[in-house]
Amino acid sequence: MTVKHFYETFHPGHYDLYIEVNREQKTIKGTTTITGEAIEDSIMVNQKYLTIASVTSEGQEVPFTVDDEKEAIKIDLGKTSKTEVEIKYSAPLTDTMMGIYPSYYTVDGVKKQIIGTQFETTSARQAFPCVDEPEAKATFSLALKYDEHEGETTIANMPEIKVEDGVHYFEKTVRMSSYLIAFAFGELQSKMTETKDGVKVGVFATKAHQAKELDFALDIAKRAIEFYEEFYQTKYPLPHSWQLALPDFSAGAMENWGLITYREAAILLDPDNATADQKAYVATVIAHELAHQWFGDLVTMKWWDDLWLNESFANMMEYVSVDALEPEWHVWDNTYQVSEVPAALNRDATDGVQSVHVEVEHPADIDSIFDSAIVYAKGSRMLVMVRALLGDDALRKGLKYYFDQHKFGNATGDDLWDALSTATDLDIGKIMHTWLDQPGYPVVSAKVDANGHLILTQKQFFAGEGKEVGRKWAIPLNANFVAPQIMSDRELDLGDYSDLRAKAGHALRLNVGNSSHFIVNYDETLMADIIAEVDDLKPVDQLQLLQDLGLLAQGNQISYAEIVPLLPKFADSDSNIVIGALFSAVASLRKFVTPDSDEEKNLKQFTDQLSSKQVERLGWEAKETDTADELQIRPTELSAALYAGNPAVIKAGHQIFVQNEADLIKIEASVRPYVLINEAKNYHSSELIERLVKEYQTAVDPYFKQDLMAAITSTQDKEDLKQIVDNFENNDIIKPQDLRSWYFSVLSNKQGEQLAWDWIRAEWAWLEKTIGGDMEFTSFITVTAKAFHTPARLEEFTTFFEPKIDQPGLGREIQMDTKVIATKADLVTKEQAVVNQKIKEAITK
Repeated sequence: MTVKHFYETFHPGHYDLYIEVNREQKTIKGTTTITGEAIEDSIMVNQKYLTIASVTSEGQEVPFTVDDEKEAIKIDLGKTSKTEVEIKYSAPLTDTMMGIYPSYYTVDGVKKQIIGTQFETTSARQAFPCVDEPEAKATFSLALKYDEHEGETTIANMPEIKVEDGVHYFEKTVRMSSYLIAFAFGELQSKMTETKDGVKVGVFATKAHQAKELDFALDIAKRAIEFYEEFYQTKYPLPHSWQLALPDFSAGAMENWGLITYREAAILLDPDNATADQKAYVATVIAHELAHQWFGDLVTMKWWDDLWLNESFANMMEYVSVDALEPEWHVWDNTYQVSEVPAALNRDATDGVQSVHVEVEHPADIDSIFDSAIVYAKGSRMLVMVRALLGDDALRKGLKYYFDQHKFGNATGDDLWDALSTATDLDIGKIMHTWLDQPGYPVVSAKVDANGHLILTQKQFFAGEGKEVGRKWAIPLNANFVAPQIMSDRELDLGDYSDLRAKAGHALRLNVGNSSHFIVNYDETLMADIIAEVDDLKPVDQLQLLQDLGLLAQGNQISYAEIVPLLPKFADSDSNIVIGALFSAVASLRKFVTPDSDEEKNLKQFTDQLSSKQVERLGWEAKETDTADELQIRPTELSAALYAGNPAVIKAGHQIFVQNEADLIKIEASVRPYVLINEAKNYHSSELIERLVKEYQTAVDPYFKQDLMAAITSTQDKEDLKQIVDNFENNDIIKPQDLRSWYFSVLSNKQGEQLAWDWIRAEWAWLEKTIGGDMEFTSFITVTAKAFHTPARLEEFTTFFEPKIDQPGLGREIQMDTKVIATKADLVTKEQAVVNQKIKEAITK
């Protein structure tokens, strides 16, 4: 269905924005003056939740009608020409974390607020009337007034130029899309620096935080901007780059040009007690948003169907930049391979998943395409493949051409391929269209046929039911033996296997380094050869082996029972990514056991066997001699040992709690969640849970809050869990931005599953009202499906969600997640007995 875009009726050139916010009365009023060209006699301008007082053009009142369903103002100008339109309006200040909204926090027991903005995708229209479409780029001059008191800071995309009569005036922006406008005000602290080219860089946060929590972000932001200027060979185009931590923020961060906003956990950390994972997370989020200042802000997708142009590229570049800034962190292996890759492979295996490039029109559907596993993770894998094919020199040359051609304008995916094609002989567009325009990915089956030939075949991989429609891909094979660079055919005969094996001198493998978006199903001959050499494989290739086997088991192409006997081969690894993959595989076996059954006792014993040696070696407390890998292996092994019920680990964890009881935040950050979980589960009292909830309410450090939440929701006491669920709607305890984590944690606790499931069904209308306009809303459906794996839960899920399937923004998620639960339920029914038998055999060896 083709929907007419408002830009087709009116081309804004410049906005003068006067916005007045009254926090006390929770109101906004403003005047928007738009200078632009009317393409039609009647122009369309976006509004949402605005009350329009008057519309004038060239000083004369003109007829207008407001259409709330279309989020529109239709203005009858009676002519096409260059014109100036002035719109006076008012609006409520809401608590939905969209548009202009307050963030709440506490300092010394006093509740305070700062005002911030979140306009992506279509919420600028909640703040001021505008043509709220990416293509409608214009310049903006902001004048901002509010009920100001002494000691407050006011910031926006551009520097402030003057304050007159309480109105803050800011420099005119460069040409930009409406959803990138941002401003904020309140009692803020900040730290500043400057890049070598004179760009001012600042980090802002509330005064609830320690000043040192801003240091890490400031250092990363400065160096990332310098890196991008060199990599893109294109200067950062604004005078400053502010990074603002907001106490209430629905997403992780937002790339507003010159004023990036962040959830506090995504930017602030205590440098004296932060884990390697926390540092990598904060650094990659900052690097992602700064990558957008060019890819997304300087050049913006023409329409939301090319959202991947913004997000996929920023997702790849966050790793390119952090790897350059902190090479010893090994973020490609330690972060990308353990977060982005499995997210993309798992999501993209369900029939009905969206493609990276997806047609979209309705505002609610625009929000729903922000599927992080596809638009971010899968999209970045596509671009990692392009980078591998091109090399960095050609990539940078092509990107410079892209920025030169499209800066301060808009582009489509094909514009990017055209630009990259200037730097290579490869037809990048042809290769990439097979990946971006089709959902799903292939499984490449490798087998030695009756003639002794190595045959490769590609076919779409499905976890669960899937309709085969003949899709095929241009697959970069990345073989460790002589093979074509790209496999475009459905089947490939690579010749005599014995010859290939002899020439290679090692087991034959595909997708070496796990950099292409496909999985491999090796026949018995090839797999036995790989397993015989498994100790010689690099960690990322061992991780890939476990990952591919797990997916093949989900897809009914092998049995989970075949994986169980292989797991002990990885238990002594000194690589944190291999240990992570091992216990991820072990965790996937939990769906086959019933809580407190003999089968679960066996699984716990198996988990203990896999973890006990490393736990005994590493213990709870970090040592000076620990390697970077050991620091990350320790918490993974401790978590496994706690599930296993290892008595020595439980006792030692309790001792750490007792030693630090007066100041729990001081517990070393990497083991702190497990110390607290251990206490809540194994040394429970209602007083303890009450104390942890109070600590949670007053804690400022976002990571300490996460640890407390994990502990509180792991209690096995149903009365405590009932009290927790009763607090889901009490935002003095649980902020709406954190509610999904609380809900999922209780839902994942067998003692709390029914309570949480009953709550979401009873309170769906409240949930929709509270966060329904937010792109995170559908993820409540996603995490519900993640927790369920029985036919009974599938039936309940379907009964509740199916009537909502036609609701804009929800349909695809409901269909996808129904299949996700059905797949797991089917697997458990088919495989439960054989998997549990294999676990039993493994522990008797």
